[in-house]
Amino acid sequence: MQLDWAQTLGFVAAALTTFSFIPQVVYCWKTRDTRSISLGMYACFCLGVLLWLVYGLLVQQWPVVVANAVTLLLASSILYLKLNQKP
Repeated sequence: MQLDWAQTLGFVAAALTTFSFIPQVVYCWKTRDTRSISLGMYACFCLGVLLWLVYGLLVQQWPVVVANAVTLLLASSILYLKLNQKP
């Protein structure tokens, strides 16, 4: 499979925006502190990412699929911690 320049650009952009979540995920899992994170924002964000993932599958845009699958995993882990945080 040969990648064209637009798809390569898509994968680079996807990698940068997706992996930007890693420091937040690591921090939240280490400290278990999600008090400063908005539940509404993360719930909406996860739903939006899920819809982008479905869209990417429907139109077979693999940079969109891969990026949103990984982003959904990372953002959902933060949402999970937020929902299970003890007061």
